[in-house]
Amino acid sequence: MARLEVKIGNVVMKNPVTTASGTFGFGKEMAEVFDLSLLGAITVKGTSVEPWLGNPTPRICETPAGMLNAIGLQNDGAEAFLAEKLPFLRRFDSPLIVNIVGHSVEEYVKVAEMLGGAEGVDAFEINVSCPNVSRGFLAFGTSVEGITEIVKAVKGATDKTVITKLSPNVTDIVSLAEAAVKAGSDALSLINTLLGTSIDAKTRKFRLANVTGGLSGPAVKPVALRMVYDVARAVDVPVIGMGGIVTAEDAVEFLLAGATAVAVGTGTFVNPAAAIDIIDGIDKYLDENGFEDVKEIIGIVS
Repeated sequence: MARLEVKIGNVVMKNPVTTASGTFGFGKEMAEVFDLSLLGAITVKGTSVEPWLGNPTPRICETPAGMLNAIGLQNDGAEAFLAEKLPFLRRFDSPLIVNIVGHSVEEYVKVAEMLGGAEGVDAFEINVSCPNVSRGFLAFGTSVEGITEIVKAVKGATDKTVITKLSPNVTDIVSLAEAAVKAGSDALSLINTLLGTSIDAKTRKFRLANVTGGLSGPAVKPVALRMVYDVARAVDVPVIGMGGIVTAEDAVEFLLAGATAVAVGTGTFVNPAAAIDIIDGIDKYLDENGFEDVKEIIGIVS
């Protein structure tokens, strides 16, 4: 399957399929379903300097064609990742992308420094949807200034490939994508979840304790596909597309729109082997349509 190989920064993926951070944990449970070495890359849950407890429950609910989550980036912190998660993940022959989170520039830099020297960590994905405590809890990724500051800082703290994960909760995602690339981001991933809420009419209460949460699943696919198309045309770095990818056809649409790779998120909850099925389906699509290499279909929509 060499013809499925793509490159994201310095990360060589044997196929263009990875997992979406936050939906795959740290891989241990999913390793019981399939061999993680079959993935183009493994992208794990957001990791912070210190442990984060996350939000109170309930923090997940179903919506038409999707789900809302308000997990709150719960994780055990960087030291626990190095001691407990990374040794397990090193068993697999797939590049490892670690999503990093923080409430300040200093926290992002600290995570990158703590994990950057560890064997087996190949790239960092910056979650710029985190609230910046020094700027009134506005997300880093909602302004050119914020995204520039965080990307420059992380890029200066590591020699690993840096991927910036963009939020769709903005008016102009292209300008933010361009700012991230100008600041040194080697690649972009999009989209993160769309902000939403859900109300139970019978109890007249919000279904999430946090009131709002991130909407994901097939419901967001048209928005994600449009944003990937717009961003891929505007920047000269690889784009990892995500948002509602459940089938191989979904993934192919993102590749046609300009994504170099794709990430499977909520689809994994419906079909735990979705990522593997999608890899096989992309290969089949190339055969059926007379393409020799997956790179031939990237961005060719007309």
